[in-house]
Amino acid sequence: MEIERPMDAADLFAAIVENTDAAIVGKNLEGRVLTWNRAAQTVFGWTAEEMIGQSIRRIIPADRQAEEDEILATIRRDESVDRLDTVRLHKDGSLIHIAVLVSPIRDASGTIIGASKIAYDVSDELRTRKALNEIETRFSLMADNIAQLAWIADSQGDVTWFNRRWTDYTGESFADAIGPDRMHVVHPDHIERVEQHYLQCIAEGREWEDTFPLRGVDGQYRWFLSRAVPLRDEAGQVKCWFGTNTDVTELRDAERRIELLLMEVNHRSKNLLSVVQSMARRTASTSEDFIPRLEQRIAALAANQDVLVQRNWSPVPLRELIGAQLLFLEQAAAQTDIKGPDVVIQANTAEALSMALHELATNAEKYGAYSVPGGLVKISWDVGGIGTESEFVMRWVESGGPPVLQNGQPGFGTRIIRDVPSGRLRGEVETEYAPQGFRFTLRCPAANVLALPV
Repeated sequence: MEIERPMDAADLFAAIVENTDAAIVGKNLEGRVLTWNRAAQTVFGWTAEEMIGQSIRRIIPADRQAEEDEILATIRRDESVDRLDTVRLHKDGSLIHIAVLVSPIRDASGTIIGASKIAYDVSDELRTRKALNEIETRFSLMADNIAQLAWIADSQGDVTWFNRRWTDYTGESFADAIGPDRMHVVHPDHIERVEQHYLQCIAEGREWEDTFPLRGVDGQYRWFLSRAVPLRDEAGQVKCWFGTNTDVTELRDAERRIELLLMEVNHRSKNLLSVVQSMARRTASTSEDFIPRLEQRIAALAANQDVLVQRNWSPVPLRELIGAQLLFLEQAAAQTDIKGPDVVIQANTAEALSMALHELATNAEKYGAYSVPGGLVKISWDVGGIGTESEFVMRWVESGGPPVLQNGQPGFGTRIIRDVPSGRLRGEVETEYAPQGFRFTLRCPAANVLALPV
């Protein structure tokens, strides 16, 4: 029976070199290949017979030949090349991405006689790294360009990353943002409540949501809707938290404006109903044609409401308001001469003027200038004076109509013409029943009528 002899050290080392997965190449100080293991053939495609005795430059691209000069110079200085990420040529002409480690080889006397090179094909590693870089780039592009401030916290709720929006808004560096005083950009009035709620959600592993003001780089506070969701592993354990802060300042302001608008609508509706009730009572007691007169007066109010609603209850041009109140006249409206500067009146004074204008037009249609084809109504207005002393003057002058007769007892229509504008606009109203036609004059401070400074 033949007894197996143990391998000596040289044979064992040669077997290890030959069977390792790394390409191991030995070369002299001139760069000629001395050894070429099996893995080198796998990586570069050349066999040992094709490479031993040949220059190692055979597998180095032309634009990288200087790398071999530097490697050999390093070896002669008795130094090693720890790692060089580079490109080499495969036998088929393709390029291979490799990582190279080079060390000096010494003879028995310690003299450097060559170099050993260990090379790894890192193509897969580079592809993986490139894919990871692309993922990271996409994430950064998304995270830094979304409208929200975004951040990531560890399982304990300590922030480990902020996006660029956070830095741009707060003006703080990453080191400032992740310090122990993590709530310092929260408004002082909200810090205790916000932190308590945040830590409670972190401890319970449930989504966190809150709304509070954050301080910007300009020192001003804006309201943010803040959320954080837990990201879990396969076992269901929280690995980290992803959070966002969305600026809702304008939304909160809009909600407040809507709330105020609803309150204003409610208030105006009550006032309007009161006006309708009063009109109904007065019309019933002073007019034989109750239904037509009441319908006309309500229609005038509706026309005024249409103008204001179309303009979102904002100031309205006086010329536009006059036009709306004369629509019911149809063809007779052409008997009107309207003159005056382009002024805008306040929404809360439009109702008083519109009611008076409608009543004037109704009376003129029944008894005055609009009742005959040759009649004419001149409506004019002007603003005089400066600043707080400025005065708004509006006139209604009829001519060419039937002779004017004044009833003994003023009716509700007369009160609308005289009392409503004078009371609401804190002005003076003059009415004149001249033979040539009825005349109406309103004088009041311009500030009580105009929406813009005079």
